[in-house]
Amino acid sequence: MKKKNAQSLSEALSDFFSENSVLRVKMAQQRVIRGWSELFGEGIARYTGNLYFNRDTLYVHLTSAVLRAELMMIKEELIKKLNEHAEMTVVHDIVFR
Repeated sequence: MKKKNAQSLSEALSDFFSENSVLRVKMAQQRVIRGWSELFGEGIARYTGNLYFNRDTLYVHLTSAVLRAELMMIKEELIKKLNEHAEMTVVHDIVFR
């Protein structure tokens, strides 16, 4: 027996995420963190320690000073790629440590 206001699970989840913008941003931030090694390769991921967000800033701990200097030079490109991967603007700045 179908109810009058029944909707599919995908529609219900879509409605849930559209109403909860904070949760949607948190999920996009997690996509950025999970996608770091996928986007930039195993070479960069090998020297990457901890990745985390504080507000709209992504903090990246690196074990190589040379890599840190190189990534700082292309920071704007990295931000653009990460935001495209997240499908929304969640990274406004990156701090390399």
